[in-house]
Amino acid sequence: MNTDEVLGIFREAGAVLEGHFILTSGLRSPIFLQKARVFMHADKTERLCKALAERIRKAVPGKIDYVVGPAIGGLIPAYETSRHLGVPAIWVEREGGEFRLRRFEIAPGSRVVIVEDIVTTGLSIRETIDCLRALGAEVVAAACIIDRSAGKTNVGVPLIALAEYEVPAYPADRLPPELAAIPAIKPGSRNI
Repeated sequence: MNTDEVLGIFREAGAVLEGHFILTSGLRSPIFLQKARVFMHADKTERLCKALAERIRKAVPGKIDYVVGPAIGGLIPAYETSRHLGVPAIWVEREGGEFRLRRFEIAPGSRVVIVEDIVTTGLSIRETIDCLRALGAEVVAAACIIDRSAGKTNVGVPLIALAEYEVPAYPADRLPPELAAIPAIKPGSRNI
């Protein structure tokens, strides 16, 4: 599956939105990829995650013990990708502002792949890596459905992206005039 096919699935689901969006990272963007509109369709999610699992198999030598998803965005793609890889899916969630593995235990030396939905800055993946390494896990790679940085984000381990789609993102104090003229929307606050 290539980038055009991935974006085609997002467009079919009405998940490529245009406007002025405040991203989770705090950056502003004229494009928002509303993955929830894709993940509500099991068939579309399965196609994407099966293809992502194939990419992971090709890129990661050796055994994978777990797929780990950062909550909440990584839960669905981590689960569905793990199904295609035939390994358990677990997740980290925020507790006191930091990712913690609260509901599961993993043995030191476990080989894990982190699966995220969409990567912009890679912060969630880096924080997940820190959490897992503190538990003695070996993070062999991270993977995502879409890398919005088109390969520019460094997460500290190899990043396997099903699609690379460079979408501009700006600090709030450096918006281009055409974006500044549009009222900003924080996704999640208005049914998007």
